[in-house]
Order: sequence, then structure tokens, then C-alpha cells
Amino acid sequence: MKYVMLGEDHSTTAEKLAKYTGHVSWSYLRPHHENGSLLFVDPELKLEEVGTAFAHNDRNRVEAWLKSGELVKIGNLHAAQWEDTDAEFEALVVSPFVLFRPV
Repeated sequence: MKYVMLGEDHSTTAEKLAKYTGHVSWSYLRPHHENGSLLFVDPELKLEEVGTAFAHNDRNRVEAWLKSGELVKIGNLHAAQWEDTDAEFEALVVSPFVLFRPV
């Protein structure tokens, strides 16, 4: 993931989201799971689309994805699957949440 210096940022939402998108291992995601901010995004959805909905506080879309199961706050059973693997994930940070899916 690419981080930038603090200060005035004239980037578009898409550009900002791209800065905070990258491939990560489970060890990066684990702390976010432990603090309850990790959300699994169904591979059929575009990660950027979900991130944009979060960034624009589009509660209706987010609630619809949660209700349909396309967006899931994973449990410990799911997390345990990835503990001892070399699985790679695509993640997007939209503070305070981290959205992710397998690569």
C-alpha cells in the first residue's frame, strides 16, 4: 500500500482509494480482524465500488450488501482458515474499515 504525507490532498475519491489498495497477507489483516474493522467483500463485487460507497457514506448500498451476504464481518472460524496459509488478499483501507477479498 502507498501512504502519502499529511497535508492538503486534492485527489479524487478514486485516486485516494487507489492509494490505499494493495495486496497483503493475513498477518497484515489479523489486527484489523481482532479490532472488528475487517470486512470480507464478495469476489463478484468490485472492491473499488464498495470502497466508494463507504467513502461517500452510502448507507443504503452498504446495508444491502451486508443483508445479502456480499459484505461480511468475518468470524474467528473464518480467520482461523488463513492463520497458517500463504494466502494473499487484496485490501482497501477506508478508515476505520479494511475491506478485503482473496486474490
